[in-house]
Amino acid sequence: MTISALDPTPALIVIDIQKGIAALPTEHPVSRIARRAGALAAAFRRYHLPVVLVNVAGTAPGRTEQGRRLDGFPAGWTDLLPELDQQPQDLLVTKRTWGAFTHTDLAERLKALGVTQVVMCGVSTSIGVESTARQAYEIGFHVALAVDAMTDTNPRAHANSLEAIFPRLGETGSTEEIIALLDAARA
Repeated sequence: MTISALDPTPALIVIDIQKGIAALPTEHPVSRIARRAGALAAAFRRYHLPVVLVNVAGTAPGRTEQGRRLDGFPAGWTDLLPELDQQPQDLLVTKRTWGAFTHTDLAERLKALGVTQVVMCGVSTSIGVESTARQAYEIGFHVALAVDAMTDTNPRAHANSLEAIFPRLGETGSTEEIIALLDAARA
């Protein structure tokens, strides 16, 4: 399915396009994903729509079989990539769980701005993006996913999110399709 429409007040949520994550091996190069996310951010800003830039600075406290924790980062690990061109009006959210709505005020901030739909992109497709998309859907936001502006460290998990999960949470489309919808609605 391709994306059919954008609500009058959508917000862009960019997940974990940061220096520490960019250093990880991924299915698609993070540099390409960052450029596409930057193009989406520029389009949203052009129409004075909210842009949310999310970084991750920790993990939930529970035990896992993998045992990998995100704590004790090297300097600059959480810095957003320059391709995002962070602006003063952007909302910055630092999360310490997979999803950007858990233990943050993101939902309240978006609702106060009249946002009814979120457009999502970022890293990792099956973790940060999918968790945030699930939360957005559960809260009641319409969800759109820029599938060519996301990647994952696990190719199978990336494909599963794109093919099996995202169509159940919202509509999917390309960066180009989403920007075209923004432009057409404001022409």
